[in-house]
Amino acid sequence: MFGILRLAYKLLANDRTKFTALIVGITFAVFLMVQMTAMFAGVLARSSATVYNIGATMWVMDPAVQTVANTIPMPDTVLDQVRSMPGVKFAVPIYSGGGLVKLPDGTYQAVTIMGLDDDTLFGRPRMLEGRIEDIYGESGFIAVVDSEYAKLHSPEVGAEFEINDNRARIVGLAKVSSNGLFGVPTLYTTYNRALQYLPNARFTTSYILVEPKSAADIPRIQAAVARTGYVALTRDAFVRQISNFYTFQTGIGTNLLMMSAIAFIVGLSISGQTFYSFILENLEKFGALKAIGMTSRELVLMILFQAGFVSLTGYGLGTGLCAAMIWLARARLPDYASIITYANLLLALGMVVVIAGVSSWFGVRRVLRIEPFDIFRG
Repeated sequence: MFGILRLAYKLLANDRTKFTALIVGITFAVFLMVQMTAMFAGVLARSSATVYNIGATMWVMDPAVQTVANTIPMPDTVLDQVRSMPGVKFAVPIYSGGGLVKLPDGTYQAVTIMGLDDDTLFGRPRMLEGRIEDIYGESGFIAVVDSEYAKLHSPEVGAEFEINDNRARIVGLAKVSSNGLFGVPTLYTTYNRALQYLPNARFTTSYILVEPKSAADIPRIQAAVARTGYVALTRDAFVRQISNFYTFQTGIGTNLLMMSAIAFIVGLSISGQTFYSFILENLEKFGALKAIGMTSRELVLMILFQAGFVSLTGYGLGTGLCAAMIWLARARLPDYASIITYANLLLALGMVVVIAGVSSWFGVRRVLRIEPFDIFRG
């Protein structure tokens, strides 16, 4: 068996031009597939950044909410109703809205302002500088140090600016687990201060964050919230809802998945045509092997090994090239949203297996039909 595989490798690598073309074709296809799906995964991860950063177990919201960014305010009475429901350990409001910051040089910058519950500060970020208690001070805000932080001119603790014609002061710098999608800096403050600084409609509660007493209480809470006319989603369910919105109701998911499909078709066509051409050019050698006693099963094994070896080599090179490009892009472009997940790698591997299978199928059909007599007669 080892001798047959060794012979198959030598036969494959002997034609360096075809061998290189096969490797390059599959590498390019895998690179495009992994890159497109990695960009898509990065977009989805950043679209749910607020959900990950806050870390609440359950979110109560208006049924019409599709993403965490398009908040629909709820009456304050909903908070009292949720707090009184069986199975609720605690429930706090959170405000999410947009403001306009006037920087010291006179320029303006849009920001996202998160208003934390005044009593608990539930959902607060991890502090890098300053104390979280200083957020209660006059005009206190905490700036998130992420890829958008420089758009605020990288303010230090004590820096001042205006938000909607109100004085604001940076009392701390913080870090969050995930950066946002829309390229807007984030500021944290108290819930009541956010209501004072930003224009609001009649209702003001963006979301209600709920912590159940136990996991068994989640269905009961969801049913109770549904009776009030609102919905309660777990963190994972809310993330899935946001992902579904960007996947199926915007052009982001469709365009990226179409590019992945095109990359698969390109890789399949290039590798299939090149491998079949390789089989045709070596048809005499396969015929000679068959003439000296090699069985059809052994010939099929040789072709499958050749197709598998080329495909997996191209898969490894393409994945490595994509990882290197993402690392380089992140080093140069802080806003670059692209991550390689296990799902990306498994999807690309599945596509590579299909490419190898289709390519070898054409080769196997051609080799099994050859007759040694025809080869030697030619």
